[in-house]
Amino acid sequence: MTTQGRANIRWLRNTAPYINTHRGKTFVLMLGGEVALHGNFATIIHDIALLSSLGVRLVLVHGSRPQIAERLERAGLESAFHDGMRITGTEALEHVKDAAGSLRAQIEALLSMGLPNSPMQGSRLRVCSGNFVTARPIGVVDGIDFQHTGKVRRIDTSGIQRQLQDGSIVLLSPLGYSPTGEIFSLALEDIAVQCAAAIGADKLIMFSEAEGVINAAGELLRQCVVGGIRALEIPDSNQQALLNAARHACLAGVPRCHIIGYDNDCALLEELFTHDGSGTLVANDDYERAREATIDDVGGILELIQPLEQQGVLLKRSRELLETEIKQFRLLERDGRIIACAALYPFVEEGCGEIACIVSHPDYRGGKRGQRLLQELEQEARRQGLDRVFVLTTQTAHWFLEQGFVERPRDELPDRKQALYNLQRNSKVFFKRL
Repeated sequence: MTTQGRANIRWLRNTAPYINTHRGKTFVLMLGGEVALHGNFATIIHDIALLSSLGVRLVLVHGSRPQIAERLERAGLESAFHDGMRITGTEALEHVKDAAGSLRAQIEALLSMGLPNSPMQGSRLRVCSGNFVTARPIGVVDGIDFQHTGKVRRIDTSGIQRQLQDGSIVLLSPLGYSPTGEIFSLALEDIAVQCAAAIGADKLIMFSEAEGVINAAGELLRQCVVGGIRALEIPDSNQQALLNAARHACLAGVPRCHIIGYDNDCALLEELFTHDGSGTLVANDDYERAREATIDDVGGILELIQPLEQQGVLLKRSRELLETEIKQFRLLERDGRIIACAALYPFVEEGCGEIACIVSHPDYRGGKRGQRLLQELEQEARRQGLDRVFVLTTQTAHWFLEQGFVERPRDELPDRKQALYNLQRNSKVFFKRL
């Protein structure tokens, strides 16, 4: 055997532990539209196919920003942005759909290759696309109507999981669909982060023009923890955006995020199957626990809920009132910081309880923390002998419907609660039987 042959065998032996570690795991890969324009694109797709053949469950989320910009320019339409986000008018939406559909078909074609003497020889991959992303409009922000630009409202977790269990690669385009049949243009990072968090992905892998995250000194950051990201000085705005996306994903429950370069045709495999990797690893090493609130937590709870009080989402609570009700609250705490809260107010005579003030810190949304606190309060209600819980809400009705609540008339509220009902807020009433 030649020296090169022995080196290849040793390399294969060294990768075995990583192959065993990654088998059966779920990875979300975020591919910007810039990746599709690069000469390494086909090789990256081939490496993705290799991951699938090694037993990794894959969700690919692709973008199409440069493809959209090109089509709008050809059509003589100006690309309008606000705070870095494209404003999608009715005419522009047609070009957004065209760009996304064309790139999706290109990726599906590359994943369907099986030619002899090619990296895809013998592969039989099934690619599944669909309406897995439910979206809502961004609406009007700072007086600017974003029209057909939207945000992720919900990921069809069970639908994606079924496809992954069947061995399919799930391919998501930067589009979302509303229950009323509208189509919205979505940010690639929004879909990737929300999807990774919703399906419980083990990794989110993002491709960058650079080999990873480069600091102000020009050094490649091999790894960093979530708690240290804000202290980093990253001169490149695109790398900073990727790092922010990694942070949000980790805070939403994704254990590891990787930022690697698409210019290196070996980057993906090197990152996953070698000790040193090729890019930047972002790890979530913070600690989180649930507990009952104490009087010392009043300040932290006020800091958490005041922004929503100012927006009219929550009814305003004074510090004095909160101090008297503190025993009704449960918290999620991470490294000494309150990141979520919720309260249960029992009405024992009527056999029901009010669940109120379910709030998560903006940096920690997407990790199902609201559901976790809701379940804990439902269990507490059962321990107190209550058979129903209810909520009053003005802006989050759809979330409570998804948690099993049913809208009911106001006169079903306990008498004491009816007497305090604020007609001006006109809150909707939802009950759930335990």
